[in-house]
This record gives sequence, C-alpha cells and structure tokens, in this order.
Amino acid sequence: MTTREILNDAGHRPWPMPKAPWKFYQEWNRAIFLHWEVDYDELKKLVPANLEIDLIEGKPWVSLVAFTMEKIRPRYLPAFKPISDFDEVNVRTYVKFANKTGVYFLSIEGGKKLSCQVAKSISQLPYRYSKITRSQNQYKTHNAEFDDRLDIQFHIEESIEKKSVLDEWLTERYALFQDFGKAINAFDIQHIQWPMNNIRVENLDVNYPRFKALFSGYPDKIHYSEGVQVIAWGKQKVLTQ
Repeated sequence: MTTREILNDAGHRPWPMPKAPWKFYQEWNRAIFLHWEVDYDELKKLVPANLEIDLIEGKPWVSLVAFTMEKIRPRYLPAFKPISDFDEVNVRTYVKFANKTGVYFLSIEGGKKLSCQVAKSISQLPYRYSKITRSQNQYKTHNAEFDDRLDIQFHIEESIEKKSVLDEWLTERYALFQDFGKAINAFDIQHIQWPMNNIRVENLDVNYPRFKALFSGYPDKIHYSEGVQVIAWGKQKVLTQ
C-alpha cells in the first residue's frame, strides 16, 4: 500500500488522525504475539504512576511481540537496510493517558547494536541489544545484561477471519506512551487493521527473570501476523512533574 492509502484507511481508528505531518514510515513484519492475563498489583509495580493501566473485563494483560522491523525511515529519506531492518522483541502492556488508549513498553530488544543506538537516540524508547536469530519456523533471543531468553518454534496456520473483542483490544492500538525523565513521551501511529493467523507452537521457552511474576505459565492467547505498514508521528512530550 502507498502511504496515502494507509492514511485513508482510517475507519477503524478510535480517534481522528493527527493534523501534523507524519514523520516516519516503518513495517512490522512476520509478528508473533504471545499474550498473558496478569495480576494487576504485580503489573502496577512496573508501570509509571501517571499512566492508567487499561483493563478488559476487569483484567490487565501483558504481551510479548517478536517481529522483524523493516524499511524504517524518515518521511523524506530512503530506508538504509543495515540500520532500518532488524529483528525486535518488545514486552508491552496496555494503558490510558490523555484520553487515549495505547501501549507501554516494559522492554524493547533489537537484534542490531547500531539500529538500537539510532532508534533509542531518535525516539528515546528504551532499546537495548539482544542476540536474535530467526528462521522460517523459529525465533530465538538472548539478552546478556538481564539474561532474558525467548525460544519459540512454530507453524503458521489458517487466517483468523473473525476476530474476537479481545483479539482487537490486544492488537489495535494507535498510540504509545513511554516515560522519559520527568515526562511522558506520546506517539501517534496509523496502520491498517492487523491481518491475523492462528499459530501452532511446537516448543516455547520464555524466561524473563524481571517479569517472572507476569509470564507465569503458557500464554493465554497467541496470534501470528504477516505484518502491517506503519505511519508514525513525532513524539509529543508531556511534563508530569
């Protein structure tokens, strides 16, 4: 799709498109979603006090999303593959801020050191390098600093033609909120609705010691998506102190 087509496909958005010009294009491709329903009190320890934890049927969720970032670039510049294409894993939860619902990252890992440095300097998001390898049916990571590990072997199955309310609640998010110093950085994004497939997991090892209280047992929900093309606006800094 062209950027114009992405911007025009906006009927599913929960609020109007930003009026300011967009700043970045990127693709989130071949994404594996692992979702857990979690304990509110345990999650609250990890989320800034000025972000409200979003709930569905009274419960909070945390998701681990493993995908490949591709073609990320500023609006008027081409992508540079050695930096713009890299594997990424993020651990996120769902929050509300300034009358919008969005995601908050508990962790972001990238598979290229230089890409992490560039992404962190531009976005102020907490990128860190992890060793990541992926093949057609396996995604494997290790972060030496925290000893975080993921190893999933899987097979992609049929598409999901009718998503549940929970499916959409977990994936259709059009804002990101991240704490940085005495501020919350807010980002608006736009993409078409995620196409989804079921996935058959052959082997799964998720070991994030810092989030041991959250990743307890097998995920409550799993999805796969071939990906979406994403338009992103620049960060808006909201002082909180």
